[in-house]
Amino acid sequence: MDNIEESVKLEFQKALKKIGVDVGIEDIVIEHSKIKEHGDLATNIAMRMAKQLKKAPVAIANDIIECFDKETCNVLKLEVAGPGFINVFLKNDSLQSLIKNVIDLGDNYGRSNVGENKKINVEYVSANPTGELHLGHARGAAVGDSLTRILSFCGFDVTREYYINDAGNQVNNLAYSVASRYLQQNGIEAEVPENGYHGADIIGVAKKIKDQYGDKLIDVENHYDLFKSEGIRLNLDRIKNDLNEFGVNFDVFTSEQWLRDQGLVEKAMKDIIGSTYKQDNAVFLKTTEDGDDKDRVLVKSDGSYTYLVPDIAYHRYKYERGFETIIDILGADHHGYISRLKYAMKALGKDPSSIEIVMVQMVRLFKDGQEYKMSKRTGNAVSMKELVEEVGKDAVRFFFVTRSASSHLDFDLDLAKTMGATNPVYYCQYSHARLSTILESGNTYEIDDKGDLLNEESERNLLKIINEFPATVKDAGLTREPYKITIYIRKLANAINEFYTLCRVLDPSNVPLTKQRLGLVKACKITLNNALKLIGVSAPDHM
Repeated sequence: MDNIEESVKLEFQKALKKIGVDVGIEDIVIEHSKIKEHGDLATNIAMRMAKQLKKAPVAIANDIIECFDKETCNVLKLEVAGPGFINVFLKNDSLQSLIKNVIDLGDNYGRSNVGENKKINVEYVSANPTGELHLGHARGAAVGDSLTRILSFCGFDVTREYYINDAGNQVNNLAYSVASRYLQQNGIEAEVPENGYHGADIIGVAKKIKDQYGDKLIDVENHYDLFKSEGIRLNLDRIKNDLNEFGVNFDVFTSEQWLRDQGLVEKAMKDIIGSTYKQDNAVFLKTTEDGDDKDRVLVKSDGSYTYLVPDIAYHRYKYERGFETIIDILGADHHGYISRLKYAMKALGKDPSSIEIVMVQMVRLFKDGQEYKMSKRTGNAVSMKELVEEVGKDAVRFFFVTRSASSHLDFDLDLAKTMGATNPVYYCQYSHARLSTILESGNTYEIDDKGDLLNEESERNLLKIINEFPATVKDAGLTREPYKITIYIRKLANAINEFYTLCRVLDPSNVPLTKQRLGLVKACKITLNNALKLIGVSAPDHM
């Protein structure tokens, strides 16, 4: 048995078959009851079958209950509620036996094969190699990395990918900016172009080039290609290092320039030609056929490509590598881009629904109750690196996935640095450290994983929340919403601390109960550790 919900779902499927309905197990939705009187689990399957069976939901619910084998899945009773809900009351031992299951599975508790090893590509961050990573990139990194961890845990074959925008005007401007700073490093007056990059990070790039080449490149007009390639390489090295410090690493880096050099951009244009037309010496993609407000230019009248063409080639290349699902994690300013890309994929003969876009909204920093926009150190917008240095990787990652990626996020710097219960990441990590301390203090007792003595309400509540973990992971993965894991972590931490307050774990006067409560503590620690790992946050044993 995968977990309690899966066994209950399976029994509902069998009961439905007995009343003449074939339903896929994935179509049977089980929810956790929020009110004690409503039992432990609930389903609306009878209401959903009413139209098909042409029968009242309450009557269908009673038929299902009649055919449901309670003993198979440790169910105490089933009740019909309201317009046709079925409430499920579990036997105590069904939850108590969970402890052994969690301890036996350890790091694998919550893992599933719902992904069936399907190949899935997740592209995120993909910042231009022209400067430092900003807060939008940081949130995209936290969301993207958490999502890939969750998808892997759900049994998908995940590739983490970064697209390097290393062709076009932006990297040309980078070359001119680096060249100007290089001349300044050699004592020669030079102005950074108005549309160039003026940050202190470019001075650092120029200094490294001077350290390597001395004054051999002062004839800058003849060395722009070198300034470009070195500027890209050095900036990308710094980006990779900053992401690594943030706990984010990629399997693949794909270069736009490489796509161009391989002729893949031209191939994509040939493949899509049937969905284009020429007008005023420019080539347009017929995106209005898919509801766009106007057709989009692919080739300008001067023969140069718009940004959309390499993007089409890049996604075509992803399909060539055998990915069944492609997820792009993009900033909120890309909203109009989605329909154009999906139309282009349809024009290439691909299923547009196989491309999924996760939009990441803006982040605002607050300090002392006021919005905090500019770095005092650099005078520019606060970078990811600075934020991590100020409040720590764990706080940044946790806070960035506390809400749906599509929601704006206000980041309170003071709260993120608070060492107390009001800081959610501190509170959750402290809960883990508390569990570790209890296990260390009770290491003279042998852990009992049976759980038949755990009858307090706080113990039962904790077991119910532990039991929710596998379903929560699946839900977060299939809906592409990592914040659901963060919500779960906070819920589990609250239950752990309630249990700690109400129940004495180490009680020499009641050794059998102590042993079983230590089993519960160990199951809690495993679950909390696994959940924190999924969002890239550490689970300290001591704080």
